[in-house]
Amino acid sequence: MSARPTPYPERPAQAPVTGGGLAELLRRVRYEVLPAKATEDKVLAHVPAEVPVTVTASPAKGIGPTLDLATRLAGHGYRVVPHIPARQIADAGHLSDIVDRLVAAGIEDVFVPAGDADPPAGAYDAALPVLRRLGELGSPFAHVGITGYPESHPLIADEVAVRAMSDKQPHATYIVSNLCFDPATLRQWLGQVRRRRIVLPVHVGVAGPVERAKLLSMATKIGVGESAKFLTRHPSWFLRFAAPGGYSPDRLLRRAAPVLGAPESAVAGLHLFTFNQIAETERWRRAMLERTGG
Repeated sequence: MSARPTPYPERPAQAPVTGGGLAELLRRVRYEVLPAKATEDKVLAHVPAEVPVTVTASPAKGIGPTLDLATRLAGHGYRVVPHIPARQIADAGHLSDIVDRLVAAGIEDVFVPAGDADPPAGAYDAALPVLRRLGELGSPFAHVGITGYPESHPLIADEVAVRAMSDKQPHATYIVSNLCFDPATLRQWLGQVRRRRIVLPVHVGVAGPVERAKLLSMATKIGVGESAKFLTRHPSWFLRFAAPGGYSPDRLLRRAAPVLGAPESAVAGLHLFTFNQIAETERWRRAMLERTGG
């Protein structure tokens, strides 16, 4: 495979959207992918070099495949954002090794969730201690993302989740929200976050044009990881995918556009969960850009 000739351009990736509406949001996307065997080829074939790619990590496979894919994609010129789940890190030495490898690959952006490993692999059972340790290591990454939950997390109370974001804010530069299918819920959550004086820009998590049969097939092959496990924990969400006409990213974004574009929301862009339907997601984005005049 040949390397991408054009590196990711230098620009303030976390700046909030200040105009341009839905078209601007569709230009400011990040694609979340899973480290499966064919993922690298799919990204190279279908994802423009200017679109950041985030790489998940599953408890079943461990963090190794995430680091492998992230460093290879960085070598192709992509801006890559590997997930570093706290509960998959064995100890401080393991974290230092991860940091050294990513820094050597030129990776400047990481996403630090707690993760779903149960029990934890080592001493870290939440994201905050890992974020603090990164600070002790000299803050090696220019951008550090943390998780937000517009729709209730099955294991964390809403107020606890928002308070945790407040605690992590000094160690992070942006928030990535988990999936939300309801514009009213999204508006309420963004308001709650800002009222708590959490000022980090938000990348709003949106499911791409997911086909139910492909999603089920993928989950069966790779095990249910961070990007798909929510379907088993949120059966009502799964029904939105399964019901004919039950979910449309177009409809969700058009209805949510006013709150996403509001200055007080400080939305930096969209975080698209591709579920490895990468070609389909990019075709959908380009088509919607054309329809919105972007």
